[in-house]
Amino acid sequence: MPMSFLSSIRKDWLSNARGDLLAGLVVALALIPEAIAFSIIAGVDPKVGLYASFSIAVISAFAGGRPGMISAATGAMALVMVTLVKEHGLQYLLAATVLTGMLQVLAGVLKLGSLMRFVSRSVITGFVNALAILIFMAQLPELTNVGWQVYAMTAAGLGIIYGFPYITRAVPSPLVTIVVLTGVSLALGLDVRTVGDMGALPDSLPVFLLPDLPLNLDTLRIILPYSATLAVVGLLESMMTAAIVDELTDTNSNKNRECLGQGAANIATGFIGGMAGCAMIGQSVINVKSGGRGRLSTFVAGFFLLIFVVFLGPWVKQIPMAALVAVMIMVSIGTFSWDSIKKLRKHPPSSSIVMVATVVVTVATHDLAQGVFVGVLLSGIFFAHKVGRVLRIDRSSDQAGGTRTYGVVGQVFFASSETFIAAFDFKEVVQKVRIDVSRAHFWDITAVSALDKVVLKFKREGVEVEVIGLNEASATLVDRFAIHDKPGAVEQLMH
Repeated sequence: MPMSFLSSIRKDWLSNARGDLLAGLVVALALIPEAIAFSIIAGVDPKVGLYASFSIAVISAFAGGRPGMISAATGAMALVMVTLVKEHGLQYLLAATVLTGMLQVLAGVLKLGSLMRFVSRSVITGFVNALAILIFMAQLPELTNVGWQVYAMTAAGLGIIYGFPYITRAVPSPLVTIVVLTGVSLALGLDVRTVGDMGALPDSLPVFLLPDLPLNLDTLRIILPYSATLAVVGLLESMMTAAIVDELTDTNSNKNRECLGQGAANIATGFIGGMAGCAMIGQSVINVKSGGRGRLSTFVAGFFLLIFVVFLGPWVKQIPMAALVAVMIMVSIGTFSWDSIKKLRKHPPSSSIVMVATVVVTVATHDLAQGVFVGVLLSGIFFAHKVGRVLRIDRSSDQAGGTRTYGVVGQVFFASSETFIAAFDFKEVVQKVRIDVSRAHFWDITAVSALDKVVLKFKREGVEVEVIGLNEASATLVDRFAIHDKPGAVEQLMH
């Protein structure tokens, strides 16, 4: 046991130390303006987002279920907080953050992370494409109504990002871009927007504090709806991001542990004055593409974020936003699944519709939860329709012609129940009908109700009916809910 524990530590923390360290530094710098921007969206001081990004990244590095994934303050979570902050203030937000973490821990205990298997590939692709579009759109304010120097620096940044790897991959090109463009900006004294223009950086380390509000049912009534929404949005984005990083790195993650880790991170964050957060697909992609693979990269990102803003604030303030815009444009280009465009015609129409709908709803609402909900809903509808059509009912009769046997093959449930009923000829003159369901399965009460209708309609015509071959699960359902073998059932049908 100790050896397996040590080997796990070595694999997650030390197997890619150099790559994780450099990638973490890139992510730390890229996190700063985003954390400030998300704080502004939520209507709180920049330090609330910065402290949150530090705390969530560091704790999820230890407790999370996906090595190499970056978690911090996010835009999706910030949008949910706006009304709470506006109507009740920061202290209620901190309490809501703690409660969000508790709900996420509960989700981990209940193993709700396993529900990710119900999210189809088309929904994940749509989610990825929508996020890529949103990441790019978020950069547009930095590229509108600005001088030519900004465009020149952004173009130069993209040139370095994509060109530097041809020289060497020893240092991540996004880190080179940030350092070079900052040096050029300072050397030439360019009048361009910098990180310092986004908001004031904190000048002290975070401290433990309890939210200053009354601990009563009224407080719970105010924060619970927000906390529940934050918990769902956070877990949804984290689970989807984990699935994407799984694919990028060709490794697996523990989704239920991720629920627990995110919850623990949010609980701690609420107690040091930070806002709730979750996994960030943009920063996670930056991390992976910069060479980050292990937990060390996530820890370095959070740790150095705090070091940069508290102790190196005067230098960090000088980083031109154009450098970070170039990095985020790289992320949006790299995140978008260009192959999905080419495969729109090759894939089944239902898959393409699900993917496009997920993209359209997410981009239109700027709400990842709504987009994924629509995608999952459409996937379920298309699946039910497809399975509902895979139902075959064969007919046969004995030589004397007195008995008709119907052989049911397939799944009987709400989507196929009408097909099931329509397959029987209730006007055929026979003495006995045998319904063989040994190769069928009844899934719900709608299916049981359909069986009731078939049996009772035959009985109404004076035909003897025998149902044979029910499997154990179907038989249990039929025994509990069927009425065709109850006294007076035929009369009940007629009325």
